[in-house]
Amino acid sequence: MSTSKNSDKIDLSYTNPVNDFIREAFLAIGLVLLILGSLWIATGQFPPMVVVESGSMMHDTEDGSLGAIDPGDLVLVMNPDRVEIITYVEAMQENNENFGYTSHGMEGDVIIYSKNGGSDTPVIHRAILKAVTNNTQVGEETWDVKGTSLKNVKSINLTINYPCEYHSGTYNLEIKDWIPNHSGYLTTGDNPNSNGCKIDQLVATGQDGRNGLKDDQGNPVTAVKDEWVVGVASSEIPWIGAIKLFTSNTHHFVTGETWTNLSFTILFVICSPMIYESVFRKKITDLNSEEE
Repeated sequence: MSTSKNSDKIDLSYTNPVNDFIREAFLAIGLVLLILGSLWIATGQFPPMVVVESGSMMHDTEDGSLGAIDPGDLVLVMNPDRVEIITYVEAMQENNENFGYTSHGMEGDVIIYSKNGGSDTPVIHRAILKAVTNNTQVGEETWDVKGTSLKNVKSINLTINYPCEYHSGTYNLEIKDWIPNHSGYLTTGDNPNSNGCKIDQLVATGQDGRNGLKDDQGNPVTAVKDEWVVGVASSEIPWIGAIKLFTSNTHHFVTGETWTNLSFTILFVICSPMIYESVFRKKITDLNSEEE
């Protein structure tokens, strides 16, 4: 007795669209939850990432650049309790164990912090140096600067190898006669046009602090306390966060290059399943033809 091979064929001529939709929806939701859960475990933070909304960290102010933090990038955020924050000053000191350490295109770590501990949108900027209290006696406070020879000083004076442009020339960032309100970090954005040597805590450079970064109450931002640090910037996922900014009042910060790259990325994501399914179906059809 002969047995027909027709029963071995895979029939792809009909699928229930409702069942397909439900299955794919559950798969998509499950995949998103799996990714978010994995990132939560890896970073110790939730949400485990932030969208960069401004251009204060840009290196290439025209088109943006991979490796730097640009508007529309998604940045993974590490719990500050899990990592040691390395400042720009520490990474620039040749005799320091962290000499040469870079993150997002420059020396030192990038931190996410709340301005003066407030509840407004956190800032993502580079940690330049950290002042630490040495003598805590009232009226006799002295300070150390991590990664430098400054120890037990009443005020902080330091020239940092951080180039600043001024009237077609360059000079190094100077901290002048700074007496901190408390222990904490000096911070700034990498963008040399809008930030750079115009650090967030401008009073530390001997200038009027009212011209620096302010919190939501209009007060000048002071040195960033450890408890104000929300997280430390880790890996970046370029362009994807621009989707969130599309309808926000910060969309103008996103470069044309980012919108172009995002469009190609979305097109690739949409087309990939169709291409895969087309190839898969063709292979099944060829297999059935061979069996006939």
